Amino acid sequence: MDQMKERFAKLLLGEDMSGGGKGVSSALALSNAVTNLAASIFGEQGKLAPMAPERKARWRKEMDWLLSVTDHIVEFVPSQQKSKDGTNMEIMVTKQRKDLLVNIPGLRKLDTLLIDTLDNFGQEQEFWYVSKNDDPENESSRREGKWWHPKVKVPPNGLSETSRRWLLSEKEAVSQVLKAAMAINASVLSEIEVPESYIDSLPKNGRSSLGDSIYKSITVEYFDPAYFLSSMDLSTEHKVLDLKNRIEASIIIWKRKMHHKEGKSSWGSAVSIEKRELFEERVETILHLLKYRFPGLPQSSLDISKIQDNKDIGHAILESYSRIIESLAFSILSRIEDVLHADSLAQSSSSNSDDDATRLSSAETPTLLDFMGWGIDPLKRSSIDDMENLFKVDSDKKASKPPVSPTPRPPIPEL
Repeated sequence: MDQMKERFAKLLLGEDMSGGGKGVSSALALSNAVTNLAASIFGEQGKLAPMAPERKARWRKEMDWLLSVTDHIVEFVPSQQKSKDGTNMEIMVTKQRKDLLVNIPGLRKLDTLLIDTLDNFGQEQEFWYVSKNDDPENESSRREGKWWHPKVKVPPNGLSETSRRWLLSEKEAVSQVLKAAMAINASVLSEIEVPESYIDSLPKNGRSSLGDSIYKSITVEYFDPAYFLSSMDLSTEHKVLDLKNRIEASIIIWKRKMHHKEGKSSWGSAVSIEKRELFEERVETILHLLKYRFPGLPQSSLDISKIQDNKDIGHAILESYSRIIESLAFSILSRIEDVLHADSLAQSSSSNSDDDATRLSSAETPTLLDFMGWGIDPLKRSSIDDMENLFKVDSDKKASKPPVSPTPRPPIPEL
């Protein structure tokens, strides 16, 4: 109880424990509380393994505290009440707000599914982890920058078929959780109003936001979003995030211009409303493709601005909770892909070694001529091989003709 009082006192003061009135809004304080709690619980989850019992208990206990706030975010709904004389009358009763009533149980279920997925890896597995400093091979990793993650190891011949299928099924389940969390987070962010401070920082037209090259690629007559993304340099996370920021800014600019049709507005433009709607539809398609192709991207400038200026506590909790679930699902998915990648490398290495051994053994296998002591140089051996091929072709041609008699022809003896 004392711990709970201390936590809510910090939230009520807007994270300003001095009482000086410099705290943030209650919505941002709750959003930061969910984010910081998740960072302390899942920040060290660098491998596929069950969570420690004390960390799991702390996560569920403190999340229950923070989510209990949503029980008191209500709206009035009509209801029927029967009076003492037997007549029915309509009254207004309180009910949890509709978006919270639908999404909070769903996010709790997704949360439980991810933790249960980690618990499933507590059994004996065919892969294990070693520190990168203890790796004798010192080979390059797919995540060279993330040096704090341990490196996954698999048997020399790779995983068994049963283990590989189980991993693929777990990957598919986590992918579905990731998609659901992303959908909830995107829906909540779309409900939050765009802050005026963000709008004031935008240029006056979409071309300035996108840049000349991107603008020309989007405003062509025949537009293919997949080709557009393939032509862009998306080699680093920073470049992808920069493209996302430019596209989101252009969407806000074009939407505002469509709401300010009068020519006196500073947002006015010579571009027609129809073309602007077409351009907006194209960049929104690109934005959706970016979000689903790069699910682990950091928050964009628009998202950060919305979260910081948001005053709706319900939206703050839904956004932060869905964002945490999305981040955890992406982390687990990345760890599973690391195991599958190590398995594919082991299989490829094993297959190459088997091919080399087969090739070496076939080259060293003695023929009947070698046993008989007939030394034949490579040129004569190749001519003999050519004769064999000629005999086989001739035999195939004759076999394709209708036989004259039912008596089969004797096979040509191989040399």
